[in-house]
Amino acid sequence: MELIKESKSYGDTLAVGRALGRKLSGGEVVELVGDLGSGKTALVRGLAEGINSRTRVQSPTFTLSRIYRGRNGLEIHHFDFHRLSEPGVVGQELAETLGYPKAVVAVEWSQIVRAVLPVDHLQIRIAVKDEQTRQFSLKTGGVKSRKLLEGWR
Repeated sequence: MELIKESKSYGDTLAVGRALGRKLSGGEVVELVGDLGSGKTALVRGLAEGINSRTRVQSPTFTLSRIYRGRNGLEIHHFDFHRLSEPGVVGQELAETLGYPKAVVAVEWSQIVRAVLPVDHLQIRIAVKDEQTRQFSLKTGGVKSRKLLEGWR
């Protein structure tokens, strides 16, 4: 299943993330694909708001991973592999996190860990149309990720 959404502002991007975040129940994997500055971290901010996290979302580019805790014990584990040439210890942390039932995994720059990602994940490709406009292509890989898009048009 594939869905296309458009954002005309930062607020729209947060709204897309919030809508997805409200549907998260744990065990989902979200792969974020886009150039630098395309809005990947803004989308994760929306996801965190959607699970009612009170933690300020920041890009994990230099820390490599961050955790945002929200409702009912849900956690978003946000990974960024942009600066790595091999996954190393952070790749092992990602693999372990995939087994946590209350963890939602959001991965930026996933090329070097793609083999670790489950087939059933939501891939969000972000294309920059202009300074404010983004196009999101949301593609599911199985039943769990498809549920995130059900009823959303």
